Amino acid sequence: MQRKDRIDLFGGTILVVFSVLLGLNQALIKIVNGGFQPVFQAGLRSACAFVPVLLFALLTRKRLSLTDGSFWPGLVCGGFFAAEFLLLFLALDYTTVARASVFMYSMPFWVAIGAHVLIPGERLTPVRLAGLALAMVGIVWALLDDAAPATSNAIWGDLASLVAAMFWAGIALMVRTTKLSRATPVMQLLYQLCVSGIVLIAIAPIFGDLIREPTPLIFGIFAFQVLVIISIGFTVWLWVLSVYPASDMASFGFLAPLFGVLFGWVLLDEPITSAIVGGLALVSVGIVLINRRT
Repeated sequence: MQRKDRIDLFGGTILVVFSVLLGLNQALIKIVNGGFQPVFQAGLRSACAFVPVLLFALLTRKRLSLTDGSFWPGLVCGGFFAAEFLLLFLALDYTTVARASVFMYSMPFWVAIGAHVLIPGERLTPVRLAGLALAMVGIVWALLDDAAPATSNAIWGDLASLVAAMFWAGIALMVRTTKLSRATPVMQLLYQLCVSGIVLIAIAPIFGDLIREPTPLIFGIFAFQVLVIISIGFTVWLWVLSVYPASDMASFGFLAPLFGVLFGWVLLDEPITSAIVGGLALVSVGIVLINRRT
């Protein structure tokens, strides 16, 4: 499909649906952490998702190539994916879904900074710089709030979520700026699932017992994550990245944390503090300004 210079209705609809899935994803990870150790859950999720994604690619005759120049960037991107989910899954053992959502979905903030340096035509203007400043203030505000931490180590969960967002931004930028762009979206996802599945399962025993208290509900939620959020959702997201401007995702980036906070409250009865609301509002306004074009 031909590249576009802005988000249209079709692309916007996909991004809104994906934002709902991402917001729900945080709450589901925290629930499944009750049955599986976080790092093992992350690795097992990638390993299980690899199979349906590969079958989909073969059945639909998607181009899968290791010789198009994407191999080494694909391995690096897979390492970023592994680091992102290692940090996120561990973070949700310590902090709330609401707090993790604010930090994790600062991703467009980091994409905008990287795109300014790496991608011609996506440079920051004074207005967009003001948006970056607002988003940063919102992140700091939420980070300093300790009114209702999930655990005594919540600050480490918050910081882990923030660094995970940087790795996620790194994936988005690599798709646009390296030979990984030659690979189809489904091949890009296969790189990420393969590397992260191997790495995370290999290191999972370092973080304690692999199995906690799994239940039929937890197995069902895990299956939904594998088939819908990872296999379908991330394939579509990578396709959007290959067609639409990376920085334009920023206008939709604020929806994911909104849904994350909502699902944390509905499914886990998490408190929503004024700092979370205020920080989220500043991040959202900042991201809208980041996406503003002259």
